[in-house]
Amino acid sequence: MCSLSRYAVADMNADALKEILGNLLTHMQLQFDDIVVTEEDGITRVDITAEKPSRIIGWHGETLNSLQHMLKVIVRKQEKLDRSPFIVVDIDGYRRDQERKVCAAADQKADFVRRSKNRVALPPMSPYFRRVVHLYVANNPDMQDLTTFSTGEGDYRQIVLCLKDKVGQETGEELSPTIEEDDGVDVSGLENLDI
Repeated sequence: MCSLSRYAVADMNADALKEILGNLLTHMQLQFDDIVVTEEDGITRVDITAEKPSRIIGWHGETLNSLQHMLKVIVRKQEKLDRSPFIVVDIDGYRRDQERKVCAAADQKADFVRRSKNRVALPPMSPYFRRVVHLYVANNPDMQDLTTFSTGEGDYRQIVLCLKDKVGQETGEELSPTIEEDDGVDVSGLENLDI
């Protein structure tokens, strides 16, 4: 992952984050064993350990998304911040696995872009995962010949991967298809992540 430090909660006490999230989990009657707060590449990561992580993850990560959103709102209010802090709540490596999936999708399509000399669109995804892909491509030494940009609106906003020397050339060509499930990369559930 890449540095996003301007969004991290630099001054927030790790114990305060643990207490807030612990109270939320307890109030929602979600059992957990521990909460660990770390700074990783400028991101405040809050990792939960629990005997039954699927209860905290919820259907397609919705419970985890809700917990993360509530934590960010509470921290923003308590710290009197202008914008929501950059906090990633994870359990059992769920978020990290999703991040690896979107990077694998970019890797997979990079070869196609090079061979075909055409741009290709990844499936629509949340702002967080678009940021992950943008930074992954920009900071990957093996992808210095490629660039990314976002296109579309709302829930249909997606990353386009193309060769740097093709940027700005309006060819009128259609985008190559997005990744399908038979491409071997499961990117389901990435569109609704609130980060």
